[in-house]
Amino acid sequence: MSETSLRSTLIALGALNAALSVAAGAFGAHGLRDRLEPRALEIFETAARYHMYHALAMVLAGLLAARGGSLAPGARTAGWMFQVGIVVFSGSLYALALTDIKVLGAITPLGGAAFLAGWLWLAYRAWGARRG
Repeated sequence: MSETSLRSTLIALGALNAALSVAAGAFGAHGLRDRLEPRALEIFETAARYHMYHALAMVLAGLLAARGGSLAPGARTAGWMFQVGIVVFSGSLYALALTDIKVLGAITPLGGAAFLAGWLWLAYRAWGARRG
């Protein structure tokens, strides 16, 4: 896959994730409000909120990667870390809210760690690009 294709993929996946998070939020607000306990609904809403934050972060990472320069590889890596975080963090919370399978809560922090790693990696690479 070419560099241009990889950058476009990050932006496209970010936009797709943003659309999915809006759909999930609407589903939670309108389709699940009367079906889930308040705590489960709160968990679902947390999943949708972090899904959106990191969908936007993926678009940002793709745009930074598209600019080229020394920050591009770091931005690309951070974008993929955000994607992993969305799948693991938000995915496990969506599933936990809908199924009440408690063991899913043990997986969620791994997704949070992917989010943190993405942000820290982006900061580290941006700091290095600033100095270099």
